[in-house]
Amino acid sequence: MTKHFTRIRDLGCENAHRLIARAKEMKDTDHRSDLMAGKSAILLFEKASTRTRVSFETALHHLGAKTIFMTPAESQLGRSEPLKDTARVLSRYNDCMIVRTFGQEKIEELVRYGSIPVINALTDQGHPCQVMSDLLTIYEQNPDFSNIRVAWIGDGNNMANSWIEAAMYFPFELFMAFPAGYEPDRNMLGFALQAGAKIYCTHDPKEAIEGAHFVNTDVWASMGQEAEQARREKAFAGYMIDSNMMKYAAKGAKFMHCLPAHRGEEVSEEVFESEASIVFDQAENRLHMQKAILEWIFS
Repeated sequence: MTKHFTRIRDLGCENAHRLIARAKEMKDTDHRSDLMAGKSAILLFEKASTRTRVSFETALHHLGAKTIFMTPAESQLGRSEPLKDTARVLSRYNDCMIVRTFGQEKIEELVRYGSIPVINALTDQGHPCQVMSDLLTIYEQNPDFSNIRVAWIGDGNNMANSWIEAAMYFPFELFMAFPAGYEPDRNMLGFALQAGAKIYCTHDPKEAIEGAHFVNTDVWASMGQEAEQARREKAFAGYMIDSNMMKYAAKGAKFMHCLPAHRGEEVSEEVFESEASIVFDQAENRLHMQKAILEWIFS
């Protein structure tokens, strides 16, 4: 049966934990293989990227695959061809689709009509590859997730949604703070809570960050939300992670951000460049986690 990675829930609990350990092993050994020798992967990106594109292309090369990169300007995605037709055509040329797009429904349509693995490299609903990489980064700092408190401060966006899914499988406590009106997906939150996730939500960022071992945030206006920038800056006033905010966290707490960061908005320059910041470990770990995901799919 074809394996897909469209959300963290696709893994199941056992595989999610196994991928963390495997990605760490791959990182420690600078893993290379010919697992995907002779295979080609198509990267369909409707949203621009630095880390996602480069980390995936490098991961695929490390496993022996060839890559093809396409944007809507270089394909029928931006024209009139139905997405289901694109899925069926590309499935006859390639061995894997890695997709960075807007609506989650596009990922689901590619899965439905295609016949090759589909990997979610970001949608408006979730960013599972990033959050799995972030869990690897936490694991390197403390492999016992049951003794960890993670704070999410900011928008209830795709990153927040994937953190909620991760809390279903990993026993950390997740404290989340959002301005009113910027909460995460209610259905996803309810599903995770029913599954036993330890998630606590508030509108007070100081309450969420209290005692946290890892303090996580993201930009206030994601790609495609540029027109909302001024309104969001007003709504998120008081949500910047600065040195005063970090004082509420646990001693030795680490700062996390999926990048790119807007210094002076969601995080201060001082915190971003501090010893507490592990943002570039997160960025590097995209490579290793995505190799582990690809190995899981193609093994």
